[in-house]
Amino acid sequence: MPFPILRTPFVVLSEIISLLEPNEIVTVSFCSKNIERHLKGHYQQRKPLEWRLCMVVFNYSGLVSIRTSKGGEPITVISAERILRFNDPIPRSLASNGHVTEFSTDCLTLYFENRVLGSKTIVDYVADLFNLDVHELAIDRNNTWAIDWINEWQEKTLVFFEFMENSDFNGNDDEALDYALRNTRASEYCILENNASENFRFNGELGPVNHLLIDPYGHWVTLNNLINSDAISIVVRQCRLSIPNLYSFIRHWRTGGSPRLTFMILEFENQPTFEHFVDELDVLETDISGEYRLRDGDNWDFENGCSIQRNDGVKAVIEFGDEHFAMMVCIGEHLYDRDNYLKKNSDQQFVLHQNV
Repeated sequence: MPFPILRTPFVVLSEIISLLEPNEIVTVSFCSKNIERHLKGHYQQRKPLEWRLCMVVFNYSGLVSIRTSKGGEPITVISAERILRFNDPIPRSLASNGHVTEFSTDCLTLYFENRVLGSKTIVDYVADLFNLDVHELAIDRNNTWAIDWINEWQEKTLVFFEFMENSDFNGNDDEALDYALRNTRASEYCILENNASENFRFNGELGPVNHLLIDPYGHWVTLNNLINSDAISIVVRQCRLSIPNLYSFIRHWRTGGSPRLTFMILEFENQPTFEHFVDELDVLETDISGEYRLRDGDNWDFENGCSIQRNDGVKAVIEFGDEHFAMMVCIGEHLYDRDNYLKKNSDQQFVLHQNV
């Protein structure tokens, strides 16, 4: 016997909706315009504050995911593909609305002639259904158009941006990378994973963003790039910065430059030599040990750190190994409070060990 969902009292209907996963809600919304209207009305009144909308556009496909308050991986709720990849013959009646809809147990797939239009359509649909802005954007070199579209389409700034490497492309992403660096605005995370040529250089500003990760192709990062970056934490892998350039950056920091920076790791492509480090930078103390909590929850442990001091009195611990350099700014009054550091959701990210 059919269940009369459209005649169900609103309170009961709300409880039913709350039991559904985001992908199930999107699929149900395609059943009829009346159900879509009911679902949209529900989320206009009860916006899922802890849900995050993620847009991924890779090669010729697009998908929309939702991160829920349950944590874990985002749930894909709908995807868009080029209609040329649809294997079965397409009845004219099915394509009358500009796309072909395919239902599956995981999520809906919509097939479009125009891949850009398809990606825009599914993002607009899900954002409108759940009353959400785009929280995360992940693209490859073929889809820099999405940066401008997001900037124009919503007032809210992205929180997370990822520039993914396209393994199907044998070349470099110089032009696309330069465009992304100049035009992307993300408040929390900017992750750059794509390749760049040996000759690539960027002469603009990096940020503002809280966390900047360049992995693994960081060979293009120069002293000026670091000086002109505005970030709380910076991680660069395959770095080719020279040791004299590194000294220059630290002097820049000591005179008040990069004021928001609290953590930086440079992982070098070739083994650097730090033998004159203590003399070059007026080190205050040596043999400092401690931990710094990284954004993914892991810790950066150090045992042979050295302390330096900014002109305003703020101190930092610097630590270097065979292939890396780390810098951690000492912020707060609880630098030795390990109990507070280990508390769940503690805002203390840095702890020094007591030397016995």
